Amino acid sequence: MANSILSTPVTLGHHTLNNRVVLPPLTRQRSAQPGDIATGLMAEYYRQRASAGFMVSEGTQIEPRGQGYAWTPGIYSPAQIDGWRTVTDAVHAEGGVIFAQLWHVGRVSHHGLQPDGAAPVAPSAIQPTQVKAFIETAPGAGELVQPPVPRALTTAEVKALVGQYAQAARNAVDAGFDGVEIHSANGYLVNQFISAHANQRDDEYGGSLHNRLRFLREIVEAVSAVVGPQRLGVRFSPLFSGTDQDRVYIGLVEENPHETYLEAVKVLQAAGVAYVSIAEADWDNAPELPETFRRAVRDTFRGRIIYAGRYTAERGEKLLDAGLADLIAFGRPFIANPDLPQRLFNGWPLNPLRAEGMYGGGEAGYIDYPAYAE
Repeated sequence: MANSILSTPVTLGHHTLNNRVVLPPLTRQRSAQPGDIATGLMAEYYRQRASAGFMVSEGTQIEPRGQGYAWTPGIYSPAQIDGWRTVTDAVHAEGGVIFAQLWHVGRVSHHGLQPDGAAPVAPSAIQPTQVKAFIETAPGAGELVQPPVPRALTTAEVKALVGQYAQAARNAVDAGFDGVEIHSANGYLVNQFISAHANQRDDEYGGSLHNRLRFLREIVEAVSAVVGPQRLGVRFSPLFSGTDQDRVYIGLVEENPHETYLEAVKVLQAAGVAYVSIAEADWDNAPELPETFRRAVRDTFRGRIIYAGRYTAERGEKLLDAGLADLIAFGRPFIANPDLPQRLFNGWPLNPLRAEGMYGGGEAGYIDYPAYAE
C-alpha cells in the first residue's frame, strides 16, 4: 500500500512504535505443564511476529482461580515470571514492544480448573450460558464443558482481587514486559462486574453503573500505581445489537452499550492510561460499531485508540484516515502470517489460516507458517 498510514511511526505512552500494526492478545494454549509456564516455543512464536509496531501477549491469568481454559499461561508464580522473561527477551532482541494482558475469567471456568475443585468466582452467583470452559481430560487432550453456577465474591475478596491485579502487573514488569493491558472484555471477570446482566450485587460494587465500574476503576488505579499510567491499557468489547447466539462468548450485551462503555472510557481518561483497545464483533456479517460511538470515544479519550475485529489493511486505513483510531489490530491474519506488517504494507498475499493447531499442540499451526518469499 503506497503511503500507508499503517506503516508510519506513532507514540504509545513512553514508546515510539515503528508502525501502527498490532498483534492483539490471542489465546493459543501452549504453556508448559504442570505450572502453566511460558516456553521457548512461545518465545519463538512472539519473536517471529515482533515486526508488529505493538504486541499484547495472550491472556495470562493473574491467579489460579482466573483460569478458564487448560494450558493457558499464568503470571503469578516465580516459574511463570521466568518463563515469560524468555518471551520478552526474544521480542526485545528483535526491537519489539510487548505488553502483558492480565486476565481473570471469573465465572467462565469449571471445577476441573479451580483450586481444590471449587466453584468459579464471580460478581454474582449467575451461571453463564452459551459459553464453555475447556478442561484437560488427558495429557494434550481436553474438552469444552459448561461452566457451573459460580460463587459470588465477598466485598473483601473483591478488594483482595484488586491487589492481585497490582501484583500481577508487578510480576509482568519483573518478567520484562513493557507494560500491561487489563482484560475487561469478552465476558470475563472485569466485564462481568461492568455488566448489569452478570452483576446483581447490592454492595458498593453493584447496582448503579458508577458502582459496577468501581472494580475497573480500582484496578486501573492500583495497576497505575505499579507500572505508571503510560504503561497501561484496557480492552473492552462493546456490542451494539442482538448477537449471534453462538457468539455470546465475545462479551455481554448491555441495554445501553453507548452509555456503559463511554463511562468506562471516562474512567481511563481520568486515570491517564496510554490506550484503550476495543474488540469488535468478529464473525461474518457482524454489526459494526456505530460511528457515533467511535466519535464519542475519540472526543472523550486523549490516549491512543486501538480497534480489532476482522480488519483488512484498507478498512484499517480508513479508520486511521478519519482520525478515529491510532492503531489497528489484526488477529487471525497475524497467526498465519508472522511477517504480516510487511505483507500489508506491500500488498503481498496472505497465508491462509489453518484450523490445525489453533488451540493447543506443538509447532504445527503455531511457528511453522512461512514468511513471504518474493
